[in-house]
Amino acid sequence: MTLSSLSVQRSKSLYEQTYEALRASILSGDLAPGQRLVETQLAERLQVSRTPIREAMRQLQRDTLVTADSSGGLRVASLSVEDVIQLYDCRLALEQFAVQRACQHATPEQVRSLEQLVAQSETLSKSQTEYSPEMLDLDYRFHRLIAESSGNRWLVSLLDQVFDKMALLRVQTTRRNPRVLEIRQEHRQIFETIQTGWRSRSEADITAAVAAIRTHLIASQARVTQEVENLQHGVDG
Repeated sequence: MTLSSLSVQRSKSLYEQTYEALRASILSGDLAPGQRLVETQLAERLQVSRTPIREAMRQLQRDTLVTADSSGGLRVASLSVEDVIQLYDCRLALEQFAVQRACQHATPEQVRSLEQLVAQSETLSKSQTEYSPEMLDLDYRFHRLIAESSGNRWLVSLLDQVFDKMALLRVQTTRRNPRVLEIRQEHRQIFETIQTGWRSRSEADITAAVAAIRTHLIASQARVTQEVENLQHGVDG
């Protein structure tokens, strides 16, 4: 879905609809990291006045999805190596806890859904070698479902904030190097350890599941950090 194809529905305020349209375009990559945002152009494309555009941009700045450049213009945020490290540190803290609780509180339906997501990503990875929004969506849904399976709604809310920034980061990196996202083999291992811990409820098996998510996130952190460093230095992937 591209920005030009989005229409502003009048059932909500113009500000809300404009904000949602711009946010979706940023997180999908239609508005690319580093891209300059011009009020008049955005207003024309969304067929609204500049006032809701301006209000939406202020909210996107508060969300840290839009930043001001040195000339005072606004651009889609680009994340730094430090951002990568800090985001993954947050994920490590939250998702290890999510896996532990998922082993204890997941429903049978949630466990089956996790397995289905793994199977879908395996099928998709066999047919696609390039950047795939579908693959990114499966990755997000897998990790979010683990959080939901913990039974802790506040944990899910906190992770959602992190996942927004991760979506921006993935747009920034995977288009250039789709290999930075490795979910097929690592997600299968995470699922199997969660399933084992969920069935046995033994401390050793739950610890193994937590170790699996930690290994996955540390490996992902290293890949993404390297890719962002390459981007900053203009190194080919």
